[in-house]
Amino acid sequence: MSTTSIKEELATRLGLEVASDPKLLAECQKICEIYGITPQELQYKWEASTYSHNKNFASVREAARFTSESLASVRDQIKRELEQGRDSAKKKTQARSLASGVASINRNKMPFALGRNLHAAQRVSEPQIKSEPEIANLGEMTVSSRDPTLAGPSQVCFQGPKNDLESRKKRAYRYMFEKTSERGQVLDTRIEEMAELIQQHYGIQELSDPAKLTDNEVYVVGRIVHDLESDAKLTEATLTLETSRRLSDHSGKRIPVRFDPALKIRGGAQGAGGLGLFPGAVVGFKGKNGGTGTFSATEILVPPALASSPSMKPSLDDDSFSTIIASGPFTPDTDLKYNSWTTFVQILRRTKPNALILVGPFVDAVHPLIQAGEIDETPLELFHRIFLDPIRDFLSMSPGSIVILVPSVRDLISTHAVYPQSEFSKLVTKSDPRIHLVPNPCIFSLNGITFGATSVDVLFHLQKERVLKRGQEVDSVIQLAPEDTGADPLANDCRQLLQQRSFYPVFPVPVDLSSEVNLDVTHSPDLRLDYETEDVAPDILILPSRLRHFCKTVHSSTAINPSSLAKGVYSTINVLSSAPGKSLKERLQTEVVKMDG
Repeated sequence: MSTTSIKEELATRLGLEVASDPKLLAECQKICEIYGITPQELQYKWEASTYSHNKNFASVREAARFTSESLASVRDQIKRELEQGRDSAKKKTQARSLASGVASINRNKMPFALGRNLHAAQRVSEPQIKSEPEIANLGEMTVSSRDPTLAGPSQVCFQGPKNDLESRKKRAYRYMFEKTSERGQVLDTRIEEMAELIQQHYGIQELSDPAKLTDNEVYVVGRIVHDLESDAKLTEATLTLETSRRLSDHSGKRIPVRFDPALKIRGGAQGAGGLGLFPGAVVGFKGKNGGTGTFSATEILVPPALASSPSMKPSLDDDSFSTIIASGPFTPDTDLKYNSWTTFVQILRRTKPNALILVGPFVDAVHPLIQAGEIDETPLELFHRIFLDPIRDFLSMSPGSIVILVPSVRDLISTHAVYPQSEFSKLVTKSDPRIHLVPNPCIFSLNGITFGATSVDVLFHLQKERVLKRGQEVDSVIQLAPEDTGADPLANDCRQLLQQRSFYPVFPVPVDLSSEVNLDVTHSPDLRLDYETEDVAPDILILPSRLRHFCKTVHSSTAINPSSLAKGVYSTINVLSSAPGKSLKERLQTEVVKMDG
């Protein structure tokens, strides 16, 4: 194997921390060359060194990071194995010499007992001839034991985020290094992008600065902010507007907004009768600043929602498939028995869905018993015992199925506790190719149907922070689905995600909920709902929430709140085979299921 190919395989197998550190990568390459082992063997030896008889969580995490120190312990282990191999070879050589000496003895002069023992040794050493069926079975058993993670022919074609080294490194960014200037630039860019979108959608010639005095009505676009430095909820009296520095003559000065009694809401959903305004929402207003230090709004311009996904040519002849979605927490706060998960695994074994989507948290950092230290194993060992082993057993029973894991910022098994969050390390799933690791939030597709998922309870955060402003509907958008009447509050919360084009449009994070979302503003472009497909909405939105579970049609998307498995609730999706003239809505069969007991 060439030097270049060794480096490439090492980078692929050992992850970002090795691939992004030239010195560490060179050390790994040197070990492979000196001791004559492959990158795969080095990976296995490292994993064995990390997990074998190690009960110290801190040391496990240190080894999992693959530092120079952990590599040194792997090198020492390789040396010990080589020395043991040489000692074993030496003993075998001595044994062969002894056997040769014994073979030269005249058997006619041997004692009876010694001759009997030699005949027994000869019988043991003779090769046993097996029948052809036995050989065939042995071959199958050998393949299975060599690689028990081989996937069978799947009915689901999975396409996820880019998995090249550069993309993974970008998602696993270093956090807590944000600069104020970078945060401000990202926030300004979002306002300007939404301003351009609103301007084009409504055919506005020019946007104005809300802080500028005007005699006539003008159009402005900005972000809703709270004008009080307190924990109080946003109200109409405390609502202010902040525009970007480029769109403002006053460096983005915040200005209070007051609403006209005859307020009109343009471009909203028909039947909604109003619009939820919350900190972080970017909206347009029509009105004027008459010199009173406030902007008097006569109209609210609702941003247009993302477009529906175009029909895609199926990648398989039969593109029908079944999916089960379950979200954490997976056990109640009172115990760590995971009884609901155990029951759920039996359902998986019985139904054998083609795809299983699991959303964290799996090992919850805020669980009272975990915080109290009432566990005698590391979080990773707990995950492997409770989750990974049953998942792999399920995949062995249903070899054509796949599993998709979405992390949570509350997961103790994640090394990236910030939002947006990178996918789990391969150590979590022991590099099982049947288990797909995706970031939080994420966009992926199954047989051409796009899914958007996040583990953050954005719906609850929206409901907690918003103030509902009612007004006269103008140029309302007629919904495609008859059941989407525009009057459902939960559906309207999902609608605002599509309008704001973000998995988490709230800014700043509510103080009392900040432990749930460690938001990295600089990387907030990764929260875009149309990150993978520009200006196109996901077909299915997975939005776990403590609010009541539901399956709803919003615009052209199907929004699902699968609740949590700790409450005994999960969701199922059956996708029928595509046919000419059949819409996606006609193909989708969604249901929220409550487990017995």
